[in-house]
Formats: sequence, structure tokens, C-alpha cells
Amino acid sequence: MPDPATHPVSRTTRVRLAAAIVVVALCAAWAVTSFGSSAGAQTTRPVELASSTVTSEEATAAGNEMTAWKAVVLGVVEGVTEYLPVSSTGHLLVTQRILGIGNDDATKDAADTYAIAIQFGAILAVLVLYWNRIVSIFKGLVGRDPEGRRLLIALVTAFLPAVVVGVVGEKAIKSHLFGPWPVVAAWTVGGILVIWLAPRITAERKGFSITELTWRHGLVIGVAQVLAMWPGTSRSLVTILAALAVGASLAAAVEFSFLLGLMTLGAATVYESAKNGSTVIDAYGWVNPLIGMVFAFLAAVVSVRWMVNWLRTRSLAIFGWERLAAAAVTVVLLVTSVI
Repeated sequence: MPDPATHPVSRTTRVRLAAAIVVVALCAAWAVTSFGSSAGAQTTRPVELASSTVTSEEATAAGNEMTAWKAVVLGVVEGVTEYLPVSSTGHLLVTQRILGIGNDDATKDAADTYAIAIQFGAILAVLVLYWNRIVSIFKGLVGRDPEGRRLLIALVTAFLPAVVVGVVGEKAIKSHLFGPWPVVAAWTVGGILVIWLAPRITAERKGFSITELTWRHGLVIGVAQVLAMWPGTSRSLVTILAALAVGASLAAAVEFSFLLGLMTLGAATVYESAKNGSTVIDAYGWVNPLIGMVFAFLAAVVSVRWMVNWLRTRSLAIFGWERLAAAAVTVVLLVTSVI
């Protein structure tokens, strides 16, 4: 399996990353004092949420909707599930419903964007764990690493279909698929599929390495990734299965999925932050998004390492059972009107 330990991060890089985390923590502390002291002033005027002006009472409700402990929960859920084949979007959507976040029309857009913005923490986790591979890709960009160049081309090719469909179909996807029942359906179908395929997918399965993936392989994986725009499907699941289908080894499929996620999630985070970032800040302030990102980073590091170690000797079946369990729990919560 693609053990991050095989791509060690240098001591200098670790020091720099630690320094970056300290800076983020200091920024969060500054935000607490600066924005916390001005909270009263902010609630005395209307603010713009969900593309409409709302009253100060609604703004206050939005501020109460997202607390620090809820930000921690959402960050952990995002980090744990982002790279596992269980659908982070589905888990976040249901978790938000349970926590009472985004149920109001005035804060729905803010909640949806918040769930995407905290992906930055998970992105940083893969950036740290697979730093040497990423350096190889950048060397390939300037013609100094043929394997890195080939992998970069495959990644870009795999990335493009999601960009096109995401931009064109964003409104339709959010309007029709971002709900608990579509998530339940996707969890169930995906869970059954994973359990059925699990015995056939093991670390001993023969296949080519990640550096042998071509742009044609990338195109197939990229088209499959489009399916993950249905919440509950799991971007990780469909890209891993597609990579296996074109002949990659399980190790190559998982690592390619991680790296493609770095590119896809990065683009989605930048796009949503630029488009609706002010909506999130108006609704929830600066502190809670930072808290969510930090905990998403920490949880993703643990999750990625655990998944790599698990798949060395065990199958994907556990993820299929988790998907079915999540679907069953969500159905109970829906039927009992808890969410």
C-alpha cells in the first residue's frame, strides 16, 4: 500500500509545517479577541446571508447556530471521512442536520460552503503525508522528472471532467441531490457494491504502479469521479474502483485517489470560498471555520494512515458495512423526525 512513510517528509519541512500550524493557532486566537469583541456591533445591523438581507435577529441566530464544539465535530467528521470510501459529503450533510446547522433558509448556503471550506484541512494532510510525491509532480511540470510529468498529466486529465460538470450542473446538483434521502440511496448502493467487490480487491492483487498511469487511464477515472457529485457516493470510492478497473494495483489506486482529491478538493475549496466565503464569515465568523480546518487536518492525517495500514492485510469490506450502517441510522433519524 502507498505508505506515507515511504515518502518521508524532511525535518526542515516538518518544522515549517509546525510553524504554519502555530501561525494558524495564533490567527485563531487573534480572531477570537478581535471579532468576539465586535460581535455586538455586528448584530446591530443587517447582514447578507444566502444572497438576501436578513435582520439582526436572524444574524444572531446564525451566530448561535455554529458553536466551537460543533465546528470541532464537523472538522473531525470531514477529516475522518474525506479520503475513506464512505462519502464525506454525505456524513457532513447528515451531521449538520443532527446539529441543527443550515436548516434555516438564511444560513443554508453558508452551511454548504462551510462544509466545503473546511476541506482545506484535509487537503493539507495529504500535502504533508505525500510531500515527496508532490515534489516529483512539480519537477515533472518543469521537465525534470519523467515519472512525475506522466503522473501530472494523468491527474489533470482526471480532474477536468469534474470541473466541467461541476460548473455546468452545480445548481441542479445542489437543488435535487443535497438531501438525506439521496444520500441514503447512494450509501446503500455503494455499500452493497463494496461488500460484493471486497473479496476480489486485496493488496496482493496484481496491477501497475501509480507512475504507469497514462492520460487515458486518467480520463476514465475522471469520468467516474463525476458520479461522486451525488452526495453519499464517495469520490474516493469511485476513483479507487475506476483506477482498479483500468489495471492499477490497489496501492496505486488508493494513492492516485488521494492525489486527485488534493487537486479536486483544492479547486472546489477555492471556488466556493471565493464565491460564498463572505456568506460564511457573515454567518459564522472567522474562528469556527479555522477550528474546523485544524481538526479536519488532524483527523485526516490519522484517517489516511489508518486506511493505508488497514488495506495492507484487510479488505475494503469494512467500508461497505459502515456505509450500510450510516444509511440505516439516517433512515431511523428521518422516520422518527429527528432530522
